[in-house]
Amino acid sequence: MKISLCMFKEGMSMERIVIEGRHPLSGSITIGGAKNSAVALIPAALLADGICTIKNVPNITDKDALFDIVKHLNCEITEDNKAIKIDSRCLNNVLITQELSVKLRASYYFMGVLLSKYKHVEIFFPGGCNIGSRPIDLHLKGFKALGAKVTKRGHKYTLDAEELKGAKIKLDFASVGATINIMFAACMAKGRTIIENAAKEVEIINIMDFLNKMGAKISGAGTDTIIIDGVTKMHGAEIDVIPDRIEAGTYILMGALLGENLTVDGIIPEHNEALFNKLTEMGVSYQIDKNSVTLNKTDSLKPVDIITQVYPGFPTDLNQPMCVLLTQANGTSTMEETIWENRKGHYPSLLKMGAKIELDGNKATITGKTDLKGTEINATDLRAGAALILAGLIAEGTTYIYDIDYILRGYENIIHKLSQVGAKIKIEKI
Repeated sequence: MKISLCMFKEGMSMERIVIEGRHPLSGSITIGGAKNSAVALIPAALLADGICTIKNVPNITDKDALFDIVKHLNCEITEDNKAIKIDSRCLNNVLITQELSVKLRASYYFMGVLLSKYKHVEIFFPGGCNIGSRPIDLHLKGFKALGAKVTKRGHKYTLDAEELKGAKIKLDFASVGATINIMFAACMAKGRTIIENAAKEVEIINIMDFLNKMGAKISGAGTDTIIIDGVTKMHGAEIDVIPDRIEAGTYILMGALLGENLTVDGIIPEHNEALFNKLTEMGVSYQIDKNSVTLNKTDSLKPVDIITQVYPGFPTDLNQPMCVLLTQANGTSTMEETIWENRKGHYPSLLKMGAKIELDGNKATITGKTDLKGTEINATDLRAGAALILAGLIAEGTTYIYDIDYILRGYENIIHKLSQVGAKIKIEKI
């Protein structure tokens, strides 16, 4: 076996993804539950004095990291296929250690949940992908407005409140995480909380529906103003995780590149309207049915200009996979990132594979059509890793992707799903 120096990068998984490129994709891929919903719904269950059931939970490593925290807090979890039950009646509100919190960004949701329920939280700063500066200032601003005192020592945060009182909170930026976390904290605050300039992502509606089934009184999710009337207690409930629109978008892009009647099933098409609008502009061949879309490879793609925006605009999480499609357009396209300042981890690998890309700050100019060549490359974050899989699928020869833990934390059974529709892809030990 050829040995690469990049194999020995500190902290890297001892596995790699191997892709033999240029095989058509035919058949059907079923989309799992939304990662960005599931990672908030699991902490939300701890608000209940009872048992909560969450169905259609994706099998991703972020789920496992959340389970570790839930169990650390002395809650019981049982799994049956894709349904999980969380019993929080014996919850022990202890310090969430750095070892647990750094495994994923969504560990910060325990701040809002435990503050709401116990008026006290001790937790270390969350982890997650390195896609830019990711402070939690807006979360803390919201907690303080509700009456919490925040103490920071090193990377450890302590939140305390004698009581939480409803307040009007205007977010400086429509942050998904801050919107959800403030919703959690306000659920059992006294009086009414109004969140202005709230994020409007569909996942927030999924969270609101779960909280309301648990006894909360929340309205306005999906708009820029969310109203929460505090309650004194919450109970067990059941919810289904909505389909993952980013997973769907990733496979839709694969269909545009390699599809031979590839069907992406189990979707809510309107959740990906911004993506479909760009695919139409590029001339991609696709047919939307009620809960699915069927795609065929289009040989002559038109270039487009894209600016990422908060929902319902073009999603930042599809920036990197979309760039691979733009390398196959006939002409010059642009991709401008406005949400995160470090959505650039995929560019060095795409350049190494033969793409023609020029960077100016957070704006990339991509000139196609270029033939990509398989080589050894490294995933640097979740969506960059997805982009590299797309690149490997269309590249000539064999592509080896390292640091694959980034990919597995957010894409459920991605190797199996792609293998079932004709991709030559596998995980092998180094």
